[in-house]
Amino acid sequence: MAMVISGCTSVPIKETGTLTSYSNLGPPKGTIAKKRLYVDGQQLARVKTVRIVPTTFSFGAAVRIKSETDRALVSNALDRALCVSLSDKYQMVSAGEPADLTVRSVVADIVPTNKAMAGAATVVSVGTGFILPVSVPRLPFGLGGLAVEAEAVDSNGVQSAAMLWARGANSIQNNPRVSEVGDAYGLATKFASDFSRVLIAGKEPKGLDISLPSRQRMQSWFGGKPKYAACDAFGRAPGLIGAVASKYGAPPQWTEKKPKPIVTH
Repeated sequence: MAMVISGCTSVPIKETGTLTSYSNLGPPKGTIAKKRLYVDGQQLARVKTVRIVPTTFSFGAAVRIKSETDRALVSNALDRALCVSLSDKYQMVSAGEPADLTVRSVVADIVPTNKAMAGAATVVSVGTGFILPVSVPRLPFGLGGLAVEAEAVDSNGVQSAAMLWARGANSIQNNPRVSEVGDAYGLATKFASDFSRVLIAGKEPKGLDISLPSRQRMQSWFGGKPKYAACDAFGRAPGLIGAVASKYGAPPQWTEKKPKPIVTH
């Protein structure tokens, strides 16, 4: 049981050379999620409009997940979560429009989820839930992971914030999903939450975020219309259907909604 509870995937922070600069980044921090961070609060204080460049995969990460559809699931989930979260403070504009700040992310590394082990873990967890008061933790085998590097630059290309981030799935917090990107899909939103907190606060956040989500975030989580049309480029969240599907190990592509084209005329 101790092994099950402590079971997690170790994913190191990784540089891929896509950031404008790495020299400003602080030392590695964190336990569950490892990160290196830089943020210029004075520059961010002047920002009103933000655009998100669609997330890409480094070559090393792309060869681990051969399916373009699976890679798109991860990148869209990351960008959508970023867009919705940043909408709390900034006006979000489409990728082709001018903006005070441009955010770009790259999946630096990814550990595929073992689909067979995820299926077995789902059977054990769900099955015991019908017998015991609580289901047992996920089996600590075949867990996935994700490493991302991202930065926010101003209209002159000057870096205002940057983050190297890595996190592995664990037996307690991550539901098993029968997909190679089952864990990475969920972890992408964790990264987006961490980076958006930095960009909104203009400084390194302290402790856990215990604030209640805004009304527009809740609406977006339930699959509703986002605050800004630019966020529709990354699709809408599966909402309750997605949460139930996750509970029973369904792959994210079963419930993920396709991005809607943005009407520009």
